[in-house]
Amino acid sequence: MGGANGKRFQEMNRIVIKIGSNILTNKSGGLNQQRVNSIAKDVSGLCNDDYEVVIVSSGAIAAGMKKLGLKEKPQDIRLKQAAAAVGQSSLMWAYEKSFSRFQKKVAQVLLTRGTFSDRNRYLNAKNTIITLLSYGIIPVINENDTVATDEIKFGDNDQLAALVSGLIDAERLIILSDVNGLFSADPKKNPDAKIITAVKEITPELEKMAEGAGSIIGTGGMYSKLLAAKKALSYGIKVNIVSGRKGGIVQALLHGANPGTEFVSQTKKVSSKKGWIAYAIKPKGTIILDHGAVCAVMQSGKSLLPSGIMMVEGVFDVGDAVHCVDPYGSRIAKGIVNYSSHDIDRIKGKQTSEIEESLGYKYSDEVIHRDNLVRLKKGLVIE
Repeated sequence: MGGANGKRFQEMNRIVIKIGSNILTNKSGGLNQQRVNSIAKDVSGLCNDDYEVVIVSSGAIAAGMKKLGLKEKPQDIRLKQAAAAVGQSSLMWAYEKSFSRFQKKVAQVLLTRGTFSDRNRYLNAKNTIITLLSYGIIPVINENDTVATDEIKFGDNDQLAALVSGLIDAERLIILSDVNGLFSADPKKNPDAKIITAVKEITPELEKMAEGAGSIIGTGGMYSKLLAAKKALSYGIKVNIVSGRKGGIVQALLHGANPGTEFVSQTKKVSSKKGWIAYAIKPKGTIILDHGAVCAVMQSGKSLLPSGIMMVEGVFDVGDAVHCVDPYGSRIAKGIVNYSSHDIDRIKGKQTSEIEESLGYKYSDEVIHRDNLVRLKKGLVIE
């Protein structure tokens, strides 16, 4: 399938498959080539069935540890980065060899948190991945651990997979785990633990239960997977957690079976731009709205004007993202500002006709235009 002659993207079933390092590595710490072969076989079969597949893969640090002779995962960030640099080439070579057996090509895509914070870089990453898919190439995405620091790291590839799913408008996120799915208790400690086959809402109680098991079940843990599922669901994307140790399980899933835990979104799919504003960019500050502005924004879908602003918290510039909260401190919206925090502090509570007089210039009547504003309820976008 090539370039302009490829199928229209909207007609394709687009899937993100997240593969953890505990699935790809063997007991000695190196890459398990047999497991990589099995994954390549399954993914190639999906591509032959007209699915577009993007892989989010861990494993670079684990592969690098083997090469560097390290027995334990390094804690020092520089040593982690060195291990990632050494191991990433081994990881991609393993995928290259495995997929070539099925006449499939792969491409390495390394992302950082900053990719999602900057609109131009975000769109460029999206266009690159979609172009690769249009040529029948399978993108293999990983965090760029070699240059990532604590300030810009995603935390783990579960979160990266959720963001990538939103980035490319995926229909489904499949997380391959070292257990069969989400259980009522840690199955490694409690033989009576039952698998939860379907989840309609990720409640605080469910998060607490998963957090208890998280320290036991692999790197990232079930709690991390639950948070990733919650983020993907907020985009309107279906999520499955299944065992990554069983061949053919993804095909079975897509043919109607439920071999693990399925999370079904209760919200309709949000637009790419709204998803980016709501979930991808980090807020730099907070704007406190009065009751009138809350009603205008939440009930009427209006832009935020300076007259409805009571207070500004944080230091931010034009084009940064901020949270909007009601007088009681509840987050009701998030948006991109047309003025800096310093300027908003000077024009808060004033009419739009007074902006130029107060600042000596005027960018816009709106502090946040409704096209750059998303309304939120319990952290989810209200369309």
